[in-house]
Amino acid sequence: MKNVVLLSVLIVFGLALFSGCASIKGETAGEYIDDSTITTEVNGIIVKDPNAHYLKITVTTTQGDVVLTGFVDSRNTEERLIGKIREIRGVKSVKSLLKIETK
Repeated sequence: MKNVVLLSVLIVFGLALFSGCASIKGETAGEYIDDSTITTEVNGIIVKDPNAHYLKITVTTTQGDVVLTGFVDSRNTEERLIGKIREIRGVKSVKSLLKIETK
């Protein structure tokens, strides 16, 4: 009986120890935003933009750093997209490798 109680106590403490791992990095499970979520939100911004939704823009996100490659119709469109992307929770930086599409 004592062994069962001791084992139960060890399991509870072990689970409590491991559940705190996310907070070691300063993030809780609810605060963590993964790269695929950021990429999805960025693609949503591009699709909703009246001047960019029909253009080929590729989004790559690595540890919160977003890189845009492809084409836009103007610098104004590029700046507008970058501004909106920077507002996304979890985005650390936005690097634009976008080129102006000439018609």
